[in-house]
Amino acid sequence: MLKLGILVAVAVFLETVSATSLGVVDTDGGKVQGKNIRLGYRRHMDVFRGIPFADIPGRFEKPKRHPGWDGVLKATEYRNRCIQVNLLMTDTRGSEDCLYLNIWVPHGRSVSTGLPVMVWIFGGGFLAGGSMGINFLENYLYNGQEIADRGDVIVVTMNYRVGALGFLSTGESDLPGNYGLWDQHAAIGWVNRNIRSFGGDSERITVFGESAGGASVNFQTLSPHNKGLFKRAISQSGVALCPWAINKNPRRFAEEVAIKVNCPTDEKMAPCLKMTDPAVLTLAGSLSISSSPDQPLVFNLALSPVIDGDFIPDDPSKLFNNMADIDYMAGVNDMDGHLFTGLDVPTINSPLVKTPIEDVKRLLAAYTKDQGKAGADNAYSTYTSNWGSKPSWETIKKTVVEIGTDYIFLVPIQAALYLHAANAKTGRTYSYLFSEPSRMGGIARPYPSWMGADHADDLQYVFGKPFSSPLGYWPRHRKVSGYIIAYWTNFAKTGDPNKGGQSVPTPWPQFTSTGHQYVEIHHDMNKAYVREKMRMRHVHFWTSILPNLPISASE
Repeated sequence: MLKLGILVAVAVFLETVSATSLGVVDTDGGKVQGKNIRLGYRRHMDVFRGIPFADIPGRFEKPKRHPGWDGVLKATEYRNRCIQVNLLMTDTRGSEDCLYLNIWVPHGRSVSTGLPVMVWIFGGGFLAGGSMGINFLENYLYNGQEIADRGDVIVVTMNYRVGALGFLSTGESDLPGNYGLWDQHAAIGWVNRNIRSFGGDSERITVFGESAGGASVNFQTLSPHNKGLFKRAISQSGVALCPWAINKNPRRFAEEVAIKVNCPTDEKMAPCLKMTDPAVLTLAGSLSISSSPDQPLVFNLALSPVIDGDFIPDDPSKLFNNMADIDYMAGVNDMDGHLFTGLDVPTINSPLVKTPIEDVKRLLAAYTKDQGKAGADNAYSTYTSNWGSKPSWETIKKTVVEIGTDYIFLVPIQAALYLHAANAKTGRTYSYLFSEPSRMGGIARPYPSWMGADHADDLQYVFGKPFSSPLGYWPRHRKVSGYIIAYWTNFAKTGDPNKGGQSVPTPWPQFTSTGHQYVEIHHDMNKAYVREKMRMRHVHFWTSILPNLPISASE
């Protein structure tokens, strides 16, 4: 017994002294050292927090390379997020000195080399968010440890400028906008140049993100400035074609902000805005959350990217040839629109109050306003065709969520997949629907029992929360999290979610211009979860029928 104890002690000692670690790493800005953590027998991970990928940005300017530092930078603390409004929009948080990234590098028996790299772009409506996401007792949402460890990939998360300082634009060269997209591009460029020193393969970089981060991923694939910087991309619940992803009239909002901060709206506007206190500017650019079926919340998202003739040279729908050689995966949550329509039409969340059919009509009229009465009438008949003469309360409420999901997310994402498949040369296309029911459904009061996956419900599974916080989840949640991590990291390794060393519950076919196949991701998925032509009738309505409806002269 004593002998065994000594052997165990020796084994533990040997593993401790030979802990696999990168130690001090050379980057093009200087030397950095992270923190090495032990994950299990012969499994370690190096975590680098707060590495600068660009200099402190000038106000409304593109990011510049970091001038570098002497000695060894201790990269052990997360850095501030970029300046933004707080949750209640009453104050600001964060800093202008915010262009930092974090890296997770897993090691087995020896120090890793040649690992695929996954670069995360957070969402938050281009208004808020940070490289680490929300944090509860040091449990950060975007902690890359579980994906890195389970999928054997390097994970990188980054900050970028949001709100007025990230996206305010006059539509002219004096304030061109898209500074946040340039920051993302600078971070991707930094990863491409430096990740080899961290054991990564610069030829296998996948950019992935959700919501505004998913749209950002798509913008990065479409921009000519990223040629050759990464190989693959995953957009979750957001693409460049979403109605909220491009601001077609940036000048109007810039003038509104200028008036709020006492700046003129003539040629002196841009110089005055550049001189304004950043916190005042940020608050002036905050979002109005009051909404109604006539003025849906999605139309309030005014601080988004713009077609600037530079980073985004043209309408995004015309730029898909730029991603012909990029493997692309995109998808949607089955009730992605609930978060928005629950604010526009609050009765959908109440089991005791009927949702008036008038509200359904008003919401559709707002979404189809460019097509006038013919648009609203056609939309209404499309969405109520299976109602019968006496639709139940639940049917009406679910229809409102379907309308929001289709308009805000699902239809534009399907359109992006069609365009990618049609323009692809070597790039492969994959489509998914995430349908694991919200954990809030039926228990927490604001959520009805019929809830599917709401907006952002996928994030906890992508980042492996059911494994890192097991007490908050059931076994089925660990199953779905394992499936997503396997598909995502296989895709990062090989461009095929089925191949890459992680076993998957069902083969996921490519989405092609002829066979519009997708996989539905759910905890009990099997071969029957491969489907095709996602909501084809509704996609056809929004993309083909609606735009071609005649508008009457009186309108």
